[in-house]
Amino acid sequence: MGEAVELESAGRTVRLSSPGKVFFPEPGYTKLDLARYYIAVGPGILRALRERPTTLERHPDGVGGEWFYQKRAPKNMPDWIPTAHITFPSGRSADEMCPTEPAAVLWAAQYGTLTFHPWPVRRDDVDHPDELRIDLDPQPGTDFDDAVRAAHELRAVLDE
Repeated sequence: MGEAVELESAGRTVRLSSPGKVFFPEPGYTKLDLARYYIAVGPGILRALRERPTTLERHPDGVGGEWFYQKRAPKNMPDWIPTAHITFPSGRSADEMCPTEPAAVLWAAQYGTLTFHPWPVRRDDVDHPDELRIDLDPQPGTDFDDAVRAAHELRAVLDE
C-alpha cells in the first residue's frame, strides 16, 4: 500500500499512511486519490462544514467494507482542529470535530472518512440552528428517481 506520504493543505502538513489502499475498487481510487480530491474541493467542502460540529462517516476498508458513524472526536485528533460539545436527543453528549480549515478534511481522509455530516449549528452557538438542510438521499425501497421527484415537489412547496 506504500509508505506514508505527507500532503500540504493551506499551510498545514497532514500525514497519510497507506496511500495506496483502495477505497473505491471499481475505478481503483485509493486513499491518496481521496485525499487529493479533498484538497481540490477544500473551499467548497468548507462552505458546508466550517465551524460546524461534524459526524464522520468512516469506511476504513473502503466503500465495500464495514463502515460506521464517528460522532466523538478521536482522541488522536490534532489540537488545531476545534471541537464543540453537542447533546443528542437521547441526552447523551459528545465533543464533535468542527472543521475550520481544509487540512481538517484532509486529516479525516486518513481515517477513511467518505462522508461528512455537519450539524445545522455553529460551534459557538450549538442551541440555535443557522441553516436548514434537507437530505433527499434515497432510502430503502426507493431509488434516485424517487429522490428527484421528491426534490421537485419540495421545490414547489418552498416556492410557495
